[in-house]
Amino acid sequence: MPADLAVLGLGSTGLPLAQAATAAGVGVIGYDPDPATVADINAGRVPPGSLAAAELRRMLACGFRATADPAVLGRVRTAVICAPTPPGEDHALDLSAVAAAARALAAHLRPHTTVVLESAVYPGTTEGYLRPLLESHGLRAGRDFHLAYSPGRLDPGNRDFQLANTPKVVGGCTPACTEAAAAFYGRFTERIVRARGTREAEAVKLLETNYRHVNIAFANEMAVFCHNLGVDLWDVIRCAETKPFGFQAFRPGPGVGGPAAPLDPNAAPHFTPPAHPRLPGHPLRMVELAAEVNSRMPRYVVQRAAALLNEHGKSLRGARVLLLGVTYKADLADQQGAPAREIGSRLLELGAQLCYHDPYVPQWRVTDRPVPRADSLWEAAAEADLTLLLQHHRTYDLQGLAVKAQLLLDTRGATPAGAAARL
Repeated sequence: MPADLAVLGLGSTGLPLAQAATAAGVGVIGYDPDPATVADINAGRVPPGSLAAAELRRMLACGFRATADPAVLGRVRTAVICAPTPPGEDHALDLSAVAAAARALAAHLRPHTTVVLESAVYPGTTEGYLRPLLESHGLRAGRDFHLAYSPGRLDPGNRDFQLANTPKVVGGCTPACTEAAAAFYGRFTERIVRARGTREAEAVKLLETNYRHVNIAFANEMAVFCHNLGVDLWDVIRCAETKPFGFQAFRPGPGVGGPAAPLDPNAAPHFTPPAHPRLPGHPLRMVELAAEVNSRMPRYVVQRAAALLNEHGKSLRGARVLLLGVTYKADLADQQGAPAREIGSRLLELGAQLCYHDPYVPQWRVTDRPVPRADSLWEAAAEADLTLLLQHHRTYDLQGLAVKAQLLLDTRGATPAGAAARL
């Protein structure tokens, strides 16, 4: 099958996009500069947090292939950049992978190609940062090729909403660019939502990502507040979510993981176009505060663990602690940003003896030290001084574990009321 689409970046955004397009009959080639990643994918080995192995095998059977050869990028009509943009030490997004993908594409870009950026970026990135890179070999966006932005909206592990039935937002540098991107996504997405331009489409990603972080932060603050008052927050949420308007339930937890880091546009480099000479002159205070609140949760969980042990005449130092679920989301293997590692590190610093259990993680390390994996979940829970539920995988029988465990601290509110201590 000749390739019609090139997906640049084969991670949690790129591979699901390639899967949806392949399933719709689009010829897809995946590009990644790392030959090892390419070899793994072509052999059917899935990167963490992207697809199930069976889904990748079906893609390969339908003709999908990955490559590290940028020359193939000159033979497609559409190229979508899904390169990762992780936050750096200064909390600004690292756009180096986007730049590398753009340079590889620019060297082989043909007229009439549609280029779409899906990576999480700041408003202004598509035109102020990506566009000059793509135009470095002479072609001009809006005249010689189409350029647009479309925010990634995938929810890994969601059984109800996939790419096909999740509305796709697109915004182009010109109206023609928007229509070209809309025509492409319309081949395998039920509904297209057109933004006024690239900056509006980029700001959609900023709004959606920060909405999650801000609301989880409020739920986390409510968890601490209600615990101090002796109020059952989980019952409060159960009652509140019966309101049919004006309320959406968010639940607290040990921290916020996943690839979608908070986006503060004031951390962006000043690459915005002349028509937009600078970013807002004040920070997004709600986002800053949300990040601060959420970053405190691993420390708070450790404090609660120590207090629970102390209430039962035990010290955290020397205590055997079993961590259940070390991934960032239930029923997935992806550990990106999972709070389990910081919690484990703090527990080790305070002298606890750690072991863990996770059906999706065969090996796990904390501060470069391997943590023993419990072979028998029931025996490990019975032997541990404290069992700490960090992620509620469907395979966990929490009612049974609550009976077996000496002490159980549930950070997800998943155990029956009264069966365990809950966050």
